[in-house]
Amino acid sequence: MLFFLSISSIIEILLLLVPSLMVIAFVTIAERKTMASMQRRLGPVWGFGNFSLWDKLSNSGETLKLMVPNYSWKIMCGWINYSCMVISQKIYENIMGDRGSKSVYTTVKEQRVDGGWCVYSTHLRYTLMGFERNYQIKIPSNQMNKLRFYSTDSKINSNYSLDPYFLTGFADAESSFMVLVLKEPNNKIGWTVKPRFSIGLHKKDVGILNLIKSYLSNTGSILKQGKNSMQYRVSSLRDITNVVIPHFNKYPLITQKRADFLLFKEIVDLIIKKEHLTIEGIRKIVALKASLNLGLTDDLKVAFPDIVPVTRPLVKYSEILDPNWLAGFSSGEGCFSVRLKKSIKHRLGFQTILTFKLTQHIRDKELMENFISYLNCGSVYTYLEEAQYMVINTEDLVEKIIPFFDKYKILGVKNLDYQNFKKVIELVKNKEHLTTEGLDKILELKESMNKGRNSV
Repeated sequence: MLFFLSISSIIEILLLLVPSLMVIAFVTIAERKTMASMQRRLGPVWGFGNFSLWDKLSNSGETLKLMVPNYSWKIMCGWINYSCMVISQKIYENIMGDRGSKSVYTTVKEQRVDGGWCVYSTHLRYTLMGFERNYQIKIPSNQMNKLRFYSTDSKINSNYSLDPYFLTGFADAESSFMVLVLKEPNNKIGWTVKPRFSIGLHKKDVGILNLIKSYLSNTGSILKQGKNSMQYRVSSLRDITNVVIPHFNKYPLITQKRADFLLFKEIVDLIIKKEHLTIEGIRKIVALKASLNLGLTDDLKVAFPDIVPVTRPLVKYSEILDPNWLAGFSSGEGCFSVRLKKSIKHRLGFQTILTFKLTQHIRDKELMENFISYLNCGSVYTYLEEAQYMVINTEDLVEKIIPFFDKYKILGVKNLDYQNFKKVIELVKNKEHLTTEGLDKILELKESMNKGRNSV
């Protein structure tokens, strides 16, 4: 009887254990199928150590943002987050695509990205798409489209004193000297001439335009142009003659934009002499305008078919007279870039690449090459009609570029990007980019730089 009871007890225990074992077996099989399915979806595996990444397939649709569900094994309770709720949204640059199905701009609800699997630690992390109601991060696709992207904030101390060479450097990067020749039925000769000096920026950089306007004796006006742009504009002949031209005579432009300034100044001289009131004078102005900026409009080509453009002034390179010129030029044309490049040579699979870059038309290549000797670092590369000055060496960035711009300040659009760039450099100096935590910090800083900086 005792033996029979023992057998009964064993049977009861087995009846309790078998369903649990079947569930565990089912889950294990399901997980294996899921892994196989993910590998088929995401493509071939490449790896290093005990960590692997899947590359996205070419037919996976336009991927956009890494949506990472937390899916891990706990000793006490087994697999958690079995429904694959998304708990983070991050991506490293070179594993991010731009594919999706419900995007108006740059973000969608359906995503495809790389995944990872730590084999020996039994910790699994990869992207699975579930229903949107399962997401812990509640960001529907149509709300993502409302994000706006800016380069930086425009908050500048109103008491800041703008250096005149900074203004010239910024003008070399961003300004325009233009002359409008328009039909005017009420004018005796049928034409009117309107010179204009202008600088157009994103609306978040209106602070720089206010500084420039203040420096130039509060001449001109700042106008909204389009949805997100602002323009500082000086159109008064008196202000152009008494303020704008004297500034650039005293603190000269050194890029090829100086040729436009010289042509602009000749046209203003003709207007001062009243020659624009004669048809001969108009023809002289049109001939000068034909070599200014992009040349004549189609209407002017039709109206003045026999005009011969004047020879564009030859601007030979002149040396940088003041470091504030370079600060101003870099505030307009500079780029502080952080890249995370996929690399099997690095333990975490990514190489951090830091770059400071200035870009100009190929005709300013000589100026770009002079930056090498002026800053004692960097190289110049040409591509089609562009010349780029680039500093990639981390030691040069730390010892030369950062100290220069700490002393001669970047303003406006680039300032917050520069501050993030410095933080990343500090992380690299301290070897934190070689740790997962450090790489996450770099990613977070990178995501808020340049076009990734969201409005606040």
